[in-house]
Amino acid sequence: MNYSKLVRLLLLGFAAAFPATSVNAAPQQPGVQIEVIESVENQSPALASKPPLHFGTAQTAALTIRLDESVKYQHIEGFGASLTDSSAWLFDHKLTAEQRKAALEMLFDSQKGIGLSVLRQPMGASDFALSDYSYDDVALGEKDLALAKFSIDHDKAYIIPILKEALAINPNLKIIATPWSPPGWMKTSQSLIRGALLPEAYPAFAKYFVKYIVAYRDAGIPIYAITMQNEPLNVPGNYPGMDMTAIEQANFLRDSLGPALREAGLTTKVLVFDHNWDLIDYPIQVLNDSKAAAFATGAATHCYGGTPTAQSELHDRFPDKGIWMTECSGGDWQKGNLLEQQVRLIINSTRNWAMSVVLWNLALDQNHEPFLGGCTNCRGVVTVNHSSSPAQVVPTVDFTALAHVSKFLTPGARRIASNSFEQGSLEDVAFENPDGTIVLVVLNSSGSPQPFNIAWRGQFASYKMPPSGVATFRWRAASSNK
Repeated sequence: MNYSKLVRLLLLGFAAAFPATSVNAAPQQPGVQIEVIESVENQSPALASKPPLHFGTAQTAALTIRLDESVKYQHIEGFGASLTDSSAWLFDHKLTAEQRKAALEMLFDSQKGIGLSVLRQPMGASDFALSDYSYDDVALGEKDLALAKFSIDHDKAYIIPILKEALAINPNLKIIATPWSPPGWMKTSQSLIRGALLPEAYPAFAKYFVKYIVAYRDAGIPIYAITMQNEPLNVPGNYPGMDMTAIEQANFLRDSLGPALREAGLTTKVLVFDHNWDLIDYPIQVLNDSKAAAFATGAATHCYGGTPTAQSELHDRFPDKGIWMTECSGGDWQKGNLLEQQVRLIINSTRNWAMSVVLWNLALDQNHEPFLGGCTNCRGVVTVNHSSSPAQVVPTVDFTALAHVSKFLTPGARRIASNSFEQGSLEDVAFENPDGTIVLVVLNSSGSPQPFNIAWRGQFASYKMPPSGVATFRWRAASSNK
């Protein structure tokens, strides 16, 4: 057998093995094969496999995206959404057991589905719930400083069973828990609606977090991280919420929550802030308190104001603290190319140090329901359409956007260096998986077909992106520089 024929056979075997990301990296050969998965707005099928590319020596006269895996940035914790009370209720009440299993595999299995790896769980009711509730509700005028009536029984009905199903599919799933409100008796409003945390309730609220983490752990759900308050500067009038200033949050973390977690022997991460990019002065103020910051792993951000470059400012000020983007809902207010918008969110968030990109509801129905208040036209990652029987689980544009990263990145992936062009041209972000596979996500926002080169290790591959298209390119490096 001559050498060239042997090389072709090796490359064929390499290509056949490539989809299984656990296969060990093979020595680099000339012409390394690149897997290509592409989606275009309103075109079916999404996530379409395209003919593979191969690296070679020829560079075309087109834009060039250059990758350098020797330059590494943040670890990637994952991508996902929130299994809100509303989402869990839809899975439990509107789907059969078989439908629910298939839907969860589609969401959390990286082979059968898209491999989502982060869930942000409301601690009690949010705006997407069937009713107002906390884990320690008492009659108006009563208090329970000892938390004798604390119970997660509400969640045991359908939220925890579905979380356990999801964890069985993806054991690496990370749960980030967030309260929209403490129990009303802890607040100035004496209600889940509005108000601020009473100073005398700080120890009880800290104990509330401890009891929640322990109760969930005992139910088989490990809590990876917590934030202290969802959107602490947003105080809604028709669903649970609470005002918490940066000074109050720093005091609560420094004097109550941090010590309570430490004394309980819990290693759950604490993220400060959990609000919009344009309010970045808030986490700066909290983390400038060195004693409070000692208990914080990093900060959580939302997308509803400002731009993701605020995350880079936060990183520059506190390079030892991580940044998690924990909420960004799509909805009917969005106009134009939705896939482009959602992929740009992922690209810009991760290029600005986000370790996660988490959307909002994992599932809503065909009427954007159920909800308590607030957003009446939010979009889920999937739609559970129960307008006829049997119900249908329909992936949305958010599912497709998340899939272009979540299906291809594994725990421990790192963002690596790549140049990116301005909006209206080619936008991209690149990663290296622990097994050495390289993942490049490219968005063509130019409005016309766009040829370009991928430059890597002195070799080139060329591709033409369709207008408003997104593609994920994946290939195996000769070795990984972990």
